[in-house]
Amino acid sequence: MAGKSKLVLWLVIIGALSAAAIYAIHKNNHQITLQGVVIRQDSDPDKQTPIPGVQITALSGSAIGGAYSDPSGFFSLTLPEGFRRRRSVTLKARLAGYFPVDLNESIGKLYLIPMRPTPAAKPPEPDHHPSVLISNVRIRYSVKTTTELDVGSEVKTFQVRNTGDVPCNGADLCSPDGRWKAADAADVLDAGSGNEFRNVRVSCIAGPCPFTRILNQAPSEDGRTLNVVARDWSNTATFLLEAEVVHPMISDLVRESYPVIFGPTLSFTLPSTAEGPSIEAEVNGQPVVFPLGPDLLLSWAKCTLGITRESNVYRCELKPGFKFK
Repeated sequence: MAGKSKLVLWLVIIGALSAAAIYAIHKNNHQITLQGVVIRQDSDPDKQTPIPGVQITALSGSAIGGAYSDPSGFFSLTLPEGFRRRRSVTLKARLAGYFPVDLNESIGKLYLIPMRPTPAAKPPEPDHHPSVLISNVRIRYSVKTTTELDVGSEVKTFQVRNTGDVPCNGADLCSPDGRWKAADAADVLDAGSGNEFRNVRVSCIAGPCPFTRILNQAPSEDGRTLNVVARDWSNTATFLLEAEVVHPMISDLVRESYPVIFGPTLSFTLPSTAEGPSIEAEVNGQPVVFPLGPDLLLSWAKCTLGITRESNVYRCELKPGFKFK
């Protein structure tokens, strides 16, 4: 018996060790994702703007992953299966116009990579050309808006004809308690092409109103038609139907906003529904309108666009030879 007990104990121990080994292998083989953001290095937090398009390479002896930062500076890269969390990793950030950055980091962090711009090269010129001044910058865009033209109102009466005090006796329509025979009546209104109903009101105005009920008074999905149904389980009752009629019109509403400028960087946000954005500015004192097409091409700045669920984030950095006033 003692020998069998020892055998069972050893089998239990071996099984536990095997399970632990399988768990450890599975844990080590679980993929690891590194996430971080690349920003401009500056002592002023307002000037630590995101940097898009940065090439991020992860190294641990050899290259093990790579990615590029998006317009918000965010990057995400997945390490190969089998990479252990206890190992360190080197993150290399590379982008023309910025000094290269190498960071030795451990696994399991949010990585913040600051990059310092390289000095702008000044081409040799025989004559000195002063910077072009950009001032009085405004953002102009449009959004779709719906306005309603008041067409008038609809007023109509209708009756539900019934005889009171008649037992239901299994009829199709009965009072809520099932005792009395009831009757229904319906009426339909049409607001006309392109029109919609608003503020629908249906009321019993004559007859045994406490023994009536409005079953439906909702407009159709497009708002053009109105189907009203009323029920009466006593004598004939009269109902009043009222509603306003409007004509919805969709138009473009032009709006203006002002960007935030820190150093050479201009930032602004627009609603996700904004259309036709443009930048209005004075260039050396002369007013100029710069439409922002899908390619975001400006003669005086390089712009990027970050899209979120609720807004679009624009960032524009001045090109050499230009200066905000």
